[in-house]
Amino acid sequence: MFEQIREDIASVFDRDPAARNTLEVLTLYPGLQAIWIHRVGHWFWTRKLHWLGRFMSHIGRFFTGIEIHPGAVIGRRFFIDHGMGVVIGETAEIGNDCTLYHGVTLGGTSWQKGKRHPTLKNNVVIGAGAKILGPITIHEGGRVGSNSVVTKEVPADTTVVGIPAHAIHPVDKTSDRKATAERIGFAAYGQGTDQGDPVSHSIDTILDHIQAVDEQMSKITASLDNMGTHLSSPELPKMDHVDDE
Repeated sequence: MFEQIREDIASVFDRDPAARNTLEVLTLYPGLQAIWIHRVGHWFWTRKLHWLGRFMSHIGRFFTGIEIHPGAVIGRRFFIDHGMGVVIGETAEIGNDCTLYHGVTLGGTSWQKGKRHPTLKNNVVIGAGAKILGPITIHEGGRVGSNSVVTKEVPADTTVVGIPAHAIHPVDKTSDRKATAERIGFAAYGQGTDQGDPVSHSIDTILDHIQAVDEQMSKITASLDNMGTHLSSPELPKMDHVDDE
């Protein structure tokens, strides 16, 4: 038990840069307190002391704003950041090293008894406000963007965003968008991340096109140089911000 408590405290320091010391973590982190209260309630629940288990869940919700059904199965080093409004249903299963942010719901879509809540495998991260609904599985390393609604299985190491949630394509590692963007004075969009934003996707496509054209022009210039014809390469103008005033 004490080893698990030490792991819980260490997981806070690992995943929250705002954590300063152990006393602060023990006394001022409702996510940690909710997990510990749940473990007591789950102990009662698994021994058929259902009322006591539900009572502990009620106490946890009152003090932390986090509602975890005592029947939920939670692995090691689980971390709830901020936590207010988190709801975890009775048949939810959460693996090791998972992280939930505030406003997350692991809910059901049926009134039928049996498995009706999600399963999170190891190393899953659920963004603030996301709703994971039904007896679906978020496989190992899955990521769910903030405010997304997930009703279908998420493959391993996949990020999903939106309503309904859909997978976003991983960044093309062969595309040096950041360098291209910085060279033309547009570094604000050269971050190399795609969060499903259509504007960001369009800009990324333009940057990829610019990079491809540059590579073609470089090859043409090199070929002309080999033929004894030299072309000067003017410096590209900077696309600096201009004030309206």
